[in-house]
Amino acid sequence: METKNKILSEYLPEAAVAEVLSLLDKHPCHLKIVNNRRTKHGDFKRYADGKIQITINNDLNPYRFLLTLIHEFAHLITFEEFKRVKPHGQEWKRNFKLLMLPFLNPDVFPEDILVQLARYLINPKASSDTDVNLSLRMRAYDAKSNKTPIFELPSQSKFHYNNRIYIKGEKRRTRYECIEVQSDKKYVFHPNAEVDLIP
Repeated sequence: METKNKILSEYLPEAAVAEVLSLLDKHPCHLKIVNNRRTKHGDFKRYADGKIQITINNDLNPYRFLLTLIHEFAHLITFEEFKRVKPHGQEWKRNFKLLMLPFLNPDVFPEDILVQLARYLINPKASSDTDVNLSLRMRAYDAKSNKTPIFELPSQSKFHYNNRIYIKGEKRRTRYECIEVQSDKKYVFHPNAEVDLIP
């Protein structure tokens, strides 16, 4: 328990550690902290032998780490209760909200995140990144980066992403349509996707 406490203290807000340890005690699983994955912050897996694993990216700030971990715990508890249901359906939403309640206080989250988090939890989506305001508040606590979210770039800006050059186009509903320069193909980007602006 002491080792878990020490490891979790490196990644979580200090005031959240005891509650997370309690969750791990009540709902045993293999919690694995992994290198950054561009496409997700964390995931929940059930293996054929019955083992359950939750993975969380190691480069998340403490507040995003906690939110991601509780998101995945909600999957675990929903599976324990219902087995197979929609991954982010009403059962998961209910469990996610209930699990988040003990953490919704200023000892755990800064006030600016709490305000956006309370709004997001009214009807949580599959990814907290879809909530632009919450994502922006979370990003303010990330380690400093030279990257820029796409929504902040002027229209027609050139940028690097995954070793390719793109030109930012118009917003189509929730995402930006961008042209990959070499192929002239269109790709859509989430507004919060972080890219390298080409001056």
